[in-house]
Amino acid sequence: MGLPGFWFLLIAVLWGGYFLLEGFDFGVGMLLPFLPRDERERSEMFETIGPVWDGNEVWLITAGGATFAAFPAWYGTMFSGFYLALLLVLFFLIIRVVSFEWREKSESPRWRAAWMWANAVGSFGASLIWGIGLSNLLYGVPIDSNGDFSGTFWDLFNGYTLLGGVAVVLLFAFHGATYLTIRTTGDLCERAAVAARRLSLIAALALTGFLSWTVAVAVDRNDKSVFPPILPAVLGIAAVVLAALFVVRRHSGWAFVATAFATVLWVATVFTSLYPRVMVSSTSFGNSLTVDGTSSAHYTLEVMTVVAAIFVPLILLYQAWTYHVFRARVGGEEVQVPTLAPAPPTGGSPAA
Repeated sequence: MGLPGFWFLLIAVLWGGYFLLEGFDFGVGMLLPFLPRDERERSEMFETIGPVWDGNEVWLITAGGATFAAFPAWYGTMFSGFYLALLLVLFFLIIRVVSFEWREKSESPRWRAAWMWANAVGSFGASLIWGIGLSNLLYGVPIDSNGDFSGTFWDLFNGYTLLGGVAVVLLFAFHGATYLTIRTTGDLCERAAVAARRLSLIAALALTGFLSWTVAVAVDRNDKSVFPPILPAVLGIAAVVLAALFVVRRHSGWAFVATAFATVLWVATVFTSLYPRVMVSSTSFGNSLTVDGTSSAHYTLEVMTVVAAIFVPLILLYQAWTYHVFRARVGGEEVQVPTLAPAPPTGGSPAA
């Protein structure tokens, strides 16, 4: 495989980690207007992701930085071609980030409602565009013989990529609902479980359709065999179906694990279907960008590998520690304080 192939794999892992963790963040945000009944429950939903959302963004920064350093030609074509789409993602991420901080600046119901909606819209918009963007890498965009994007913003939209965006939105909403079932208590937890059951079928259908279509697109537009893309696709379909079954049987923890696997396997299906290319050209297949053709010099990749071997484990340890510290349910279980037996009355006989 070589160092270029290794870095393509590592970038896929980084994107998978980002969507695994940020996916339930986005899902909780999308459910904010619908699940809570009052301001206290809205605050509880914010608290479930408040300590971890910014740490999850580290995966996005790392994935973008690794793409820039390891595959500068891929980075240049992708960021120029997807410029408006990525600008929209940045806008949605910014209003979402600001909502966490500014919501607490006032007790006004209208003020808090406005920032609640900002978080919901930002979560929905970012999820939709991420799904559309990753789908376009495989489906193909106009790329000329110089490796430059030669299309328009509207070339990013077609039936396959739109289904990719919708499937990701539904998967993240489902992922967020299962996350809330293991992080909240009481009526809010029950409503999250109901939401997970309602989302399970439509999310499973959308993801199944998208992953099946992805295998077909890989064969038709990227000159791939059915295997290996079908392997992560089948596993992803199995994971989301299992998540739906776990939700119905009220196994909340296993349902969250299954939606997490479904999210990672969605990314794995796209990247497995893409390799050994990084962007498919829709105008001429010969103009497609490849892993070897867009990678940095061998020495650069060697240095990056040493740095990654040191810092990636540190990031994993930090993330694991963070989630361990904030593992308790928001609202907490009621603490049972032992009651002391009443003291015997003073005086009287010992028998009394």
